[in-house]
Amino acid sequence: MALTKAHIVESVAKKCGYTKQKSADIIATILELIKKRLESGEDVLITNFGKFYVKEKRARKGWNLSTGELAMIAPKRVVTFRCSGKLREKINR
Repeated sequence: MALTKAHIVESVAKKCGYTKQKSADIIATILELIKKRLESGEDVLITNFGKFYVKEKRARKGWNLSTGELAMIAPKRVVTFRCSGKLREKINR
């Protein structure tokens, strides 16, 4: 089962004693801050969790699967995550 924003809001509300609305506002603010930093090309480092960063992908050749023709895939920016060493250790226990 995937961890959803609703699950996070509920957990924050229970653990911190906030209302669900206050917790939702806090989570929305944090996510908006992360999005804005990534949009501007900055890295987002969360200690003991990992690092989100924007990676530039070059234009490359690919296939149009519906027609089978060779097509050029445009360059784009993608968000990548690299987990911290401590998180990797916990996962691999």
